[in-house]
Amino acid sequence: MYERMLERQTPPTYEDMILYCGGAGTLFQELNRMLRAEFHTQTLIRFPYGKKYGWGVKHCKKSRYICDIFAEAGAFTVMLRMTNRQFESVYDKLSESTQREIDGKYPCGDGGWIHLRILNRVQFDDAIGLLLVKLGEKRPV
Repeated sequence: MYERMLERQTPPTYEDMILYCGGAGTLFQELNRMLRAEFHTQTLIRFPYGKKYGWGVKHCKKSRYICDIFAEAGAFTVMLRMTNRQFESVYDKLSESTQREIDGKYPCGDGGWIHLRILNRVQFDDAIGLLLVKLGEKRPV
């Protein structure tokens, strides 16, 4: 369940990734589109961090890393790093499952990394809220 695209020799197209996400494909497409269109991120389809992560879409703004979005069978995962202050600024507005992800984050400097699996609109909205904070947007979460 939720297997990633691990065939390194055959790079997928963006459309392949949408189809691979199954029912979550429209949310995968919506998130990638939003980051590119509204926040002007540059994207790169890549196979980073070793063989267990699989193919994903890297988003950056100029040279600043924003997130990776990994296609999975029936889902996708948003991986991002934020500071503790950024996490705290939005924590109370997030679902319990996302709060648990933040509580168990992989520590790094003054913050850490989370891997947020997106299966539904609630988790999608949490990812948007976190990304708005990461991007420094002043919109309400």
